[in-house]
Amino acid sequence: MKNLIANIYIIDDDDSMRTTLESILTAMSYNVKSFSNPTDFLKIDIERPAIIILDMILPDITGIYLQIELLKQNNTPPIIFISGDSTTEQIILAMKQGAIDFLPKPFGIKALIKAIKNGLKNEEKLVERLENQKILSEKLSLLTNRELQVYNLLIKGFNNQELMEELNVSLPTIKQYKMQVMQKLNTPSLSKLIQLSKKQMPN
Repeated sequence: MKNLIANIYIIDDDDSMRTTLESILTAMSYNVKSFSNPTDFLKIDIERPAIIILDMILPDITGIYLQIELLKQNNTPPIIFISGDSTTEQIILAMKQGAIDFLPKPFGIKALIKAIKNGLKNEEKLVERLENQKILSEKLSLLTNRELQVYNLLIKGFNNQELMEELNVSLPTIKQYKMQVMQKLNTPSLSKLIQLSKKQMPN
């Protein structure tokens, strides 16, 4: 991730604000895309790593509404809210819903850069988790239905006796299933198997 260029998405109906931010951030080697219409932004596929700079007051909808729509998609990038006219209630709700910062207009570029850098630290962890989820999903697709059952029980901490009782099979069969699961997932031990499953969970 450290070698990747971060993508900055600006959603603001103020033409001069978008132009200024796009110029400054592009000069800092960020990959910047800007939108005046939030509907157009919702149609794109967000490239990661990413940061969203979102105006609170937008045509037809609020930034809060757009934030909610993004959250429905799961694993949305960090959002920095900017606004010259927002209520305390809006700011509190935005932060409760996971926004990493709120900058009242006019704001200094140093404050914005600081917020972006803080957001990218969070984004690095999130992108890593998404990659781990992808890797695990690919590995789990190799398992049969019965092996997947065994995997799900193993990561819950079931021992051999509990597995035998839950699946109504013999001990040799359980040992065979466990061996097959660990071979297909390329994990040398039960502890590594559990560690692999935990990598997809948020910190």
